[in-house]
Amino acid sequence: MNYREFGKTGERISALGFGCMRFPEYQKDEKNYVDQDKVDEMIAHAYARGVNYFDTAPYYCNSNSEAALGHAVKNFRDKILLSTKCPIGDNIDAGEYRRMLEQSLTRMGTDHIDFYHFWSLNRGSYDNIVLGHGLLEAAAKAKEEGLIRHISFSFHDSADVIRYVIDTSESHGVKMESLLCQYNLLDRANEDMIRYANEKGLGTVAMGPVGGGRLAAPTDLYAKLTGKPSIATYELAFKFCLGNPHLNCALSGMQNTDMVEKNAAVASDDMAFSEEEWEQLGAAMEQIKKFSELYCTGCKYCQPCPAEINIPHIFEIYTYYNVYGLRDHAKHMMQRYIKNGGKLFSDCRQCGLCEKKCPQHLEIRRELERVCQLLSE
Repeated sequence: MNYREFGKTGERISALGFGCMRFPEYQKDEKNYVDQDKVDEMIAHAYARGVNYFDTAPYYCNSNSEAALGHAVKNFRDKILLSTKCPIGDNIDAGEYRRMLEQSLTRMGTDHIDFYHFWSLNRGSYDNIVLGHGLLEAAAKAKEEGLIRHISFSFHDSADVIRYVIDTSESHGVKMESLLCQYNLLDRANEDMIRYANEKGLGTVAMGPVGGGRLAAPTDLYAKLTGKPSIATYELAFKFCLGNPHLNCALSGMQNTDMVEKNAAVASDDMAFSEEEWEQLGAAMEQIKKFSELYCTGCKYCQPCPAEINIPHIFEIYTYYNVYGLRDHAKHMMQRYIKNGGKLFSDCRQCGLCEKKCPQHLEIRRELERVCQLLSE
């Protein structure tokens, strides 16, 4: 297993982290339960392969993940890093923060949590709850008491808010020590802020390194990008993430020992992509999109559409289908879009406003008709 310095936390973290959101479950008496025997086997195998970072949260696996993880690691708890999260809802104040922390400690059967996250922050929840309800101070107190070792946050908002959270928490006298955010070959929106966070001394962890499963399907994407012989697409996805010099760990939600073994093998490979190769892959992704016969940049100038058609999203789905070769996934995305009430070309009013505003001068209506028909088949 490859290990990296985890920012300036003083920890060394395995390149592969174990995300505990997708533990195997079974149903009994109309309730869902975690299959503890399988979880114990998976976690023990991951530990044996060198994984030392395990990330969970109170509500994962029908609120059973924390307890299942705690049981699975009890024989080697002092040799690993445990990460969990505090939900940031409207009713969370310093007292509730402490209650949630103590509940997680009890569930996991441990006297401390190594990385305790403010969970799924956005600008509003950070300003109104974390700052407004004194949660930074509550976290600092818990750290002083040894209940948590490092103060962290996970993130879902526009990338620039990462800088805002890091800088303002520091100005309040509490330093964020690690960041968990979305990052993969298909979604690089947080790339600059991962670099910023790491340069500020935070440990950095990527969630969704295989794009929520989009990059798990076998395709010829690597050959298409590099002209070299194909490799498994999940391997490409992990190596891209781990080639980023500012990223310390790629977190994968693994469901069986076979997935653990495959991912651990990639994270243990001494031939992982260099920074130069990582940069070349990213540039190749952008170039291959540009040479697609339908190159939508996602600028959203065509929005809002009077017929409420989400044109950029539909064209993004087509990119997965046509450019990346993720055809089954693209069709599933289209089905989900339609199921959620998404409008299609059949709803178009033929006003042409989208084409007048498109900086790429795309023949949007013609392309939209073609793409909607293809993806809806």
